[in-house]
Amino acid sequence: MLLHFPGGIAIAISGLVGGTTIVNAFKVPQTPPATSAPINKAQLSVSLEFFTFPDYTNIPSTTNCLANIQTLRGAPPAVRIGGTTQDRATYDPNLTSAVQYTVPDPTVAPSSLTYGPTYFTLAAGMKGDVTIGFNRQLNNLSNVRAAAIQAKSVMKNLLSVELGNEPDLYSGSSPIVPAGQPWNPTTDGSVEKQWFTDLAPDVGNIFQGGVYLQFPSWSTQGLIPRLGSAINTTVSFSGHSYPQSACGGASTNLPSLMNHTGIKLYTNRYASEAAAAHAAGKQYFLGETNSATCGGGGISPTFGAALWIVDYVIQGALSGVDRMYFHQGTIGNCQYCFWGRFIVGAPYYGVAFVSEFFGTDGVHVAEIDDASDALGVYVVYNAKNYPVRALVYNSAYFDGTGTRSNSTVTLTGIPQSQKKKSSISTETKTTTARAKRLTAQSAISRVDQGGVVTIGGGGTFDNTCKNAGTQSFESVVVDKGTTNVTVRASEALIVYF
Repeated sequence: MLLHFPGGIAIAISGLVGGTTIVNAFKVPQTPPATSAPINKAQLSVSLEFFTFPDYTNIPSTTNCLANIQTLRGAPPAVRIGGTTQDRATYDPNLTSAVQYTVPDPTVAPSSLTYGPTYFTLAAGMKGDVTIGFNRQLNNLSNVRAAAIQAKSVMKNLLSVELGNEPDLYSGSSPIVPAGQPWNPTTDGSVEKQWFTDLAPDVGNIFQGGVYLQFPSWSTQGLIPRLGSAINTTVSFSGHSYPQSACGGASTNLPSLMNHTGIKLYTNRYASEAAAAHAAGKQYFLGETNSATCGGGGISPTFGAALWIVDYVIQGALSGVDRMYFHQGTIGNCQYCFWGRFIVGAPYYGVAFVSEFFGTDGVHVAEIDDASDALGVYVVYNAKNYPVRALVYNSAYFDGTGTRSNSTVTLTGIPQSQKKKSSISTETKTTTARAKRLTAQSAISRVDQGGVVTIGGGGTFDNTCKNAGTQSFESVVVDKGTTNVTVRASEALIVYF
């Protein structure tokens, strides 16, 4: 029995096809439905912690991991350089090194630091658009002006400038807080307006507003009217987003993180932020995001986090978020980092997989499930509005114990290969399609603990983020435009039309 819903969704309550119980069936819309969303070429981008950015440029994995994404998407990911330590940094135009600071342990972030002109030379070498964050908390406008002017003169790839990181977390005694005034969204808005207005003649209208963590009490919607005409100096607005916290001993929960329904509910909260920015003619980014705050808890290096990334990035696009910058923190002390000096972690496999799903030709993405259970089902469309790939994500949690469940999904309305026909139509005979699987022993598998994560059966990444092993495609039977695919708990699968 099939129950049909708007948008081309059909859910099979039960039934037998070739001895297999069909749990869910979904009709592939032949053109992007109204609920589809555009895919930014840099939809999945990267944020690098300010003080350690120069060190990232010296790690081969940085170059290789970013290059992999560029190959899969046909454009480089954007890079945001900022974070907590941007509000501890002072520009020194005479400093010969890129950055200078002292720490008791290399895994500890400095309480203060200086940086020089070479910093921007390194940033100019990044392939994609770059956003740089400067220190607003110390209230040294002239110092920020000098740094921003230098950045603008050197960096042809400079997209925007942030003034302060998460100002919603500033103390009331921070130097930026006007005497006798409370530090709240209203005060911050007036200060942002002043700084944008003062700096724009020297730097240009390239500011990124907001940069707030505590949504919804601090929001883009609230900031925009406070800026008045100064909104003309902005190119984008940014929020910071971490679904869970690992700060101060807080506990994290992997089943909750990777749950498809929960991911959709969480990302939907940013739809209003994106809509407000778009109504003002600006882009809206999650300018710093990852699985859990304070470097990530025990959940962050797991395969489950890789699956979360796949679903989270797609849902972000569907909520109107133009880009999502995944933060890479202190090298050697960062559980959510995709790579380090010695290893490429499990989450990066999710980065590669969703990048391949979007592909070099992906223009729109649509969700064709109703997010009522563990299964997420998506379709990507090309510039001709043809469906070219589907992705099935089974967010049911499997920790490696007991029997691993699976779900068999029926996809109907699969178009005939565009290589065979110039127009979309469903197959009239039995043929085959290709599929590629993202899998591991369990959701808690960690590459840094010997776990094996693979794409396409045997594809992995070596310690410098170069492709290793051999990826291969599975073959799936398509009978009159219909195929059945089985995806185990804590797995994802791409079907290529």
